[in-house]
Amino acid sequence: MQSPIIPSKPLFYNFRTKEFCDFAFDLSMDQDLASICFFTATGFFLGDTTYFKDLKVAKPATLYQMDGNKIGHETTSWQWHYSPRDISFKQTVEEFAHLFDKITKRGTSGKKVILPLSGGLDSRSQATVLGKSEAVTAYSYQFEDGINENKYGRAIAAAQNFQYQGLTIPRSYLWEKIEKLARLNHCLSDFTHQRQIAVEDKYETMGNLFFLGHWGDVLFDDMGVDEDLSEEEVLQVLLKKILKKGGLELGEALWQAWGLAGDFSTALKEKLAELMSYIDIDNTQAKIRAFKSLYWAPRWTSTNLCVFQNHHRVFLPYYDDEMCRFICTVPEKFLAARQIQIEYIKMMAPALAQIPWQHFDPCNLYNFKDYYSVRYLPVRAWRKVKRNVNQKLLGQSGLITRNWEIQFCGKHNDEQLQKYLFSVKPFTAWIPEKLTRSFYQKFLTDDDVFYSHPLSMLLTLSLFCKLREGY
Repeated sequence: MQSPIIPSKPLFYNFRTKEFCDFAFDLSMDQDLASICFFTATGFFLGDTTYFKDLKVAKPATLYQMDGNKIGHETTSWQWHYSPRDISFKQTVEEFAHLFDKITKRGTSGKKVILPLSGGLDSRSQATVLGKSEAVTAYSYQFEDGINENKYGRAIAAAQNFQYQGLTIPRSYLWEKIEKLARLNHCLSDFTHQRQIAVEDKYETMGNLFFLGHWGDVLFDDMGVDEDLSEEEVLQVLLKKILKKGGLELGEALWQAWGLAGDFSTALKEKLAELMSYIDIDNTQAKIRAFKSLYWAPRWTSTNLCVFQNHHRVFLPYYDDEMCRFICTVPEKFLAARQIQIEYIKMMAPALAQIPWQHFDPCNLYNFKDYYSVRYLPVRAWRKVKRNVNQKLLGQSGLITRNWEIQFCGKHNDEQLQKYLFSVKPFTAWIPEKLTRSFYQKFLTDDDVFYSHPLSMLLTLSLFCKLREGY
């Protein structure tokens, strides 16, 4: 069995019996408490770990040789590297255009394509490669009482003659969907990022293949660091990137509550150092990109694809093995600041390049570098005033700009949240109620932004307990 360079779906196996298997909320398996602590701090399981010591996930780019139905031997079939070629930027963009077109045709031929659109670059590049077609159904969504994000998707779809649906994510949608979502993602990810489940009833009639742009923003951008950092400096950068707000505090609290040996922060650093040791790349930018692609993409991004996969097959051009191999040969100076995607869209679809880039609105791909100039100072000031006015008009619940706000803020959300945090008996027996109540109270009174992640992870552990014990 050969796993892809970036797997789009976890494949589980029993480490003790050496057999591939389905995920199960298994009472007979011992819990991997250390890995669970790391999970709560970062939002995804590290390496091949899960909730259980004997349940592992197949590693990326690995060949598993089978002896009957058992895993006999495993070997790495490909490794991330940095081997930049002596090529021009123009040649790089042209090669990307050819490869992107080839991958897309191979993956979408004969399919009724469903294209999620946003105001960013990844989905816009996908709209570019698909060309003008009424056979494509595009959609976008925005929060109820949130920023008007659908205007970008609507404009892109109109420019390409796509069929289009603008959807709204309603307040409090999570609670009637959360147990279904827990069964789909096996509680291997928290529940504040998979807002697509709120509109899943729309998917069946849109088409039969999701064409998704995940991971383009990682492959085609720099990592925001110097290229020659020491191993210790790289480790500190990775810690900063993967630790969520409040995650370190929650991980340490659980580590102490479960009486695990040693220090949580030290153990986490040692785990990251172990994972980094498998990446033989000197260039820091490329090394961090490889780390994220090896461990973050399969264990967080791919886990969150489960809602799409529950309805139709998914195709991810930026996950493609050929795309990964191509990236390893591109000079870092060309990957920085999304240059390749920007130039590709300008070259192939000028009309799409003229549509405002959401982050720099009203600027587009031709003039976004002017956004922070004096010329656009009034625009930036007006956007800030408008946000503040909307906050006051909408009252205590405020303008919805983040996933957790639509799920945790407001009376009904709070009632449901408390039910899962304080009334699920297997969870309250496993996690001290004093610990849970402390983080819940900090969310309410100290800093809701900082403590939204710990709250979401505690909610995830509650659902894990509920499903594991059939409560």
